[in-house]
Amino acid sequence: MISSERIPNNVGLSSDKRLQRALDHWHPKFLQWWRDMGPQGFQDSHQVYLRTATSVDPRGWAHFEYVKLPDYRWGIFLAEPVADRRIGFGQFKGRPVWQEVPGEFRTPLRRLIVTQGDTEPASVEQQRLLGQSCPSLYDLRNLFQVNVEEGRHLWAMVFLLHSYFGRDGRDEAEELLERHSGHRDKPRMLEAFNTPVETWLDLFAFTMFTDRDGKSQLLSLSESALDPLSRTTRFMLTEESHHLFVGDTGIGRIIERTCQLMKQSGFSEDVRRLGGIDLPMIQRHVNFWFSQSLDLHGSEVSSNAATYFTNGLKGRAEEGKHQDDHVLADAVYLLGAVDETGRPRPREVPLRNALNEALRDWYEKDCLHSVERWNTKIASHGIDFRIALPDRKFHRHIGTFAGRRFDPSGRPLAAEEWERRRHEWLPSSADTAYLKSLQAAAVYEPGRFANYIAPPLRGINQRPIDFEYVRTEE
Repeated sequence: MISSERIPNNVGLSSDKRLQRALDHWHPKFLQWWRDMGPQGFQDSHQVYLRTATSVDPRGWAHFEYVKLPDYRWGIFLAEPVADRRIGFGQFKGRPVWQEVPGEFRTPLRRLIVTQGDTEPASVEQQRLLGQSCPSLYDLRNLFQVNVEEGRHLWAMVFLLHSYFGRDGRDEAEELLERHSGHRDKPRMLEAFNTPVETWLDLFAFTMFTDRDGKSQLLSLSESALDPLSRTTRFMLTEESHHLFVGDTGIGRIIERTCQLMKQSGFSEDVRRLGGIDLPMIQRHVNFWFSQSLDLHGSEVSSNAATYFTNGLKGRAEEGKHQDDHVLADAVYLLGAVDETGRPRPREVPLRNALNEALRDWYEKDCLHSVERWNTKIASHGIDFRIALPDRKFHRHIGTFAGRRFDPSGRPLAAEEWERRRHEWLPSSADTAYLKSLQAAAVYEPGRFANYIAPPLRGINQRPIDFEYVRTEE
């Protein structure tokens, strides 16, 4: 039987026999999935210096220790309740939040939870081989920290499914372990989570952009009128910040090393001969992962988004900061649409129906903070180059711009020009081959870093940079 010590929690697991029996049944299947689909080559032979949540207070959620990956204590946590919390938006605004799932909203709430839950194990599967090509022990440890926290976030969604959705929830929890990233017959639900993550530049771009979409979605779900969902996702956000840190600083450290190599070569842009990653290649990866992550927000005009908001199921990110009535019955949004030739033709739509696009506004602004830090770093080296986010119309597969061709500035293109120039803007197989050649020899010596990436400014949990963050089991 699963004990509360084995699964740290603040949901009364030891006193809820029905839930404990359900998780007893699910737990061995999760562990088998973790062994089959989790980090390859590091399951039993290594100990990793990991942060493990043991409670929701600042001390408890940041407890550090060495642990073997399969022995990590995946917990179930809800943020502390807010006294007399009221629904903050939609038609039920001002009423007490729900502690149980209203029958009429059972299906859409389950869909929201399953979609969020499906992304968590997917990213573990996408990243499972990267440990064998790590640029340092510091980065290897950060990869594993992201992986175990994605596993814990899966536990959080499974807790909600088992606790509030009966047999349907139990069946959905089983299926979360049966779908696999990139599988031909049972792929993950969202396309970005079926995309291979084969290089460390891809990993950093994924955690920078795709996990940032995760942040925006969790912020929206944290506003939910279903209080257990809100409290679960609010705690998940405390861990999600580390994932964004890995991506933001990872790309920043590659940029720093690239700039150092450019200065070493007399400001030649050909840093590949010195074993570096050139800035245009970094830009191509930014273009790819940013545009993929834009798609995750859904179509620009969405009746589902309107329904979720109206019924209090999913709000806007940081709903309380919006200076409006939070009901939006008559509010409109100016949508940046185009005509059949690709020329701008903005049109007004009800804001409730455009909430996916409004969330994209928030997401793009949040991404820009990191991009500006990277550009400040490049400029500090006296290099005339700027990383830029591509236009929202670029390389889209969902919504108004799906199947349309635009360059990164938003200029419409003919099909022939797009095919001729696409690898000026998106990673090519040659880019991937070059990056794989750089990471062919993994770096496992404490304090050493691959040539293409600079060391971090500081270590984890006040440990030195040359700390043995991952050690081989004797």
